Amino acid sequence: MSTPPTALGPLNVLDFSRVLAGPFATMMLADLGATVVKVERPTTGDDTRAWGPPHDERGTATYFQSVNRNKSAVAWDLADPTDRATARAAAREADVVVENFRPGVMDRLGLGADELCAANPRLVYCSITGFGAGAGAALPGYDLLVQAVGGLMSITGEPGGEPQKAGVALVDVLAGLFATVGILAALRHRDTTGQGQRVEVDLLSSLLAALVNQGSAFTVAGVVPERLGNRHPSIAPYELLRCADRDLALAVGNDRQFRSLCAVLELDRLADDPRFATNGDRVAHRGELASALGERLRQAPAARWAERLSGAGVPAGVVNDVAGAFRLAEALGLEPLVALPRPDGTTVELTRNPIGLSATPARYVCAPPSLPVRAAAQGRVADVPG
Repeated sequence: MSTPPTALGPLNVLDFSRVLAGPFATMMLADLGATVVKVERPTTGDDTRAWGPPHDERGTATYFQSVNRNKSAVAWDLADPTDRATARAAAREADVVVENFRPGVMDRLGLGADELCAANPRLVYCSITGFGAGAGAALPGYDLLVQAVGGLMSITGEPGGEPQKAGVALVDVLAGLFATVGILAALRHRDTTGQGQRVEVDLLSSLLAALVNQGSAFTVAGVVPERLGNRHPSIAPYELLRCADRDLALAVGNDRQFRSLCAVLELDRLADDPRFATNGDRVAHRGELASALGERLRQAPAARWAERLSGAGVPAGVVNDVAGAFRLAEALGLEPLVALPRPDGTTVELTRNPIGLSATPARYVCAPPSLPVRAAAQGRVADVPG
């Protein structure tokens, strides 16, 4: 049987990154066909190998497995001159290098962008930092810290309550996505000109870009957003409302949807109320609106309201836990899981890549690698199976 084509084969990626942002980016490249070799510290490996619980039945941290499928791994001690020479030789044959050390570390090791790109002018060299290579170079780039200093926690949580972080390391994921886009753009440029380049992404800038409408409220209008809980600063009703048994998410984005909501709830008087005639009116009177809607919604279970409202074209749904979210995706035919083979014949189930490509779909070759053992000599990047 012939191997199906991939979007990024035969691209060779040398991955010096660890934890989340960098490994997420290189996993995206691996899913799309790149051969990714993950460089890990001897004995301990990537930090996230020790981040648990939870662990799988083999005792492997599930955190590590979330962002390291479709890769092979090598153990190189970058403090050792022989291993550094091996790494430099591998970089001369690589298409992409990804690293997320603090600025200056790779330069001191002789693995910085200037040195490697001089030896390999076609190389795309991606650096992911916490706060850039300037005045923030010495600051540690941890997701919680960036969520705090980058403003996200100031707009997350209940009004008057304490700041809250997002329930996942969202800034790392966003930075990984931006890094992937940057790498692909640099590769497109290389295809045209034959020249590689440096790609630089930092967590703080990634977060500021991802603030989108909340960011532009400040940059354009001088408005400093505050915590609104589950409410939206510019749309109403766009929040959680309590039903007979649990909360219902309502995301009414226009006047037509609002009239449909009122019709389903048999509250046509609200649709004709001048306080709620337009979205701007509803935002100005969101408290009165939520009270009127909540009184009606509490007369039936959330799932029943969600079914009726969805049938009428009103964006509404129950608040699922993670298990319920996967069940919903399966029920909708989205096939959210993929089973990846391990060398011993067992498999591990991970979340499927969300990108659908008709001609070159994502591939699923192997489970995240076991902790590599340091060898006296390592093969070239192209010699390591993807």
